[in-house]
Amino acid sequence: MSTSLLRPLLSTFHSQNVSTFGTAQAEPQSKKFAARSLLPAAPTGWQIQTGFVRTLSYLEDGTTVPLGVWGTGDIVGVSRSNQHIECLTTVEVLPAAIADAKQLNDILAAHLQQTEELMIIRSIRRIEPALIKLLGWLANRFGRTIDRGQLLELRLTHQDIAELLGATRVTITRCLQQLEAQGLIERSSVRQILLHEWETWHYEI
Repeated sequence: MSTSLLRPLLSTFHSQNVSTFGTAQAEPQSKKFAARSLLPAAPTGWQIQTGFVRTLSYLEDGTTVPLGVWGTGDIVGVSRSNQHIECLTTVEVLPAAIADAKQLNDILAAHLQQTEELMIIRSIRRIEPALIKLLGWLANRFGRTIDRGQLLELRLTHQDIAELLGATRVTITRCLQQLEAQGLIERSSVRQILLHEWETWHYEI
């Protein structure tokens, strides 16, 4: 991934209205957005109350480049016309209330770290181990422990996963079928993925 794709992250947060730090603000109103809709731009970004989104950019040839996946409590924002926030599920958000420059820097660091982690996973040449690392990474961030393993409720499509790994949808479908045949995962009709044998999946970058 080109470093030019990281620059919008810098401007995303440094372009926010830092002069409003510490000033009195009206009580923000939450807004709901449907799955697969795009969040509009907001002066200080959005804080996710419920649901999941992904941040993404597009290359000149139209290729989708995901920059991160975000959930409850995370702050996301749009800086340029070629960077977008897509709802993976129904999402409820509030206009972000950024207290000071330190919080701004923490948000920026979190975005850069997640983009870097995705770049490392994408750099794995063989798709099956890359998929295993990706699912483990997502489970660490968003998984819910149940008696049979870690449940992922992001409702990612095969195309979403393919774009996260820089692969084709057909390849991801085949790899998921192989992991399911091996008993490592279990999939439901609503795109939930259950990861069995959690110690096999646990992964930290």
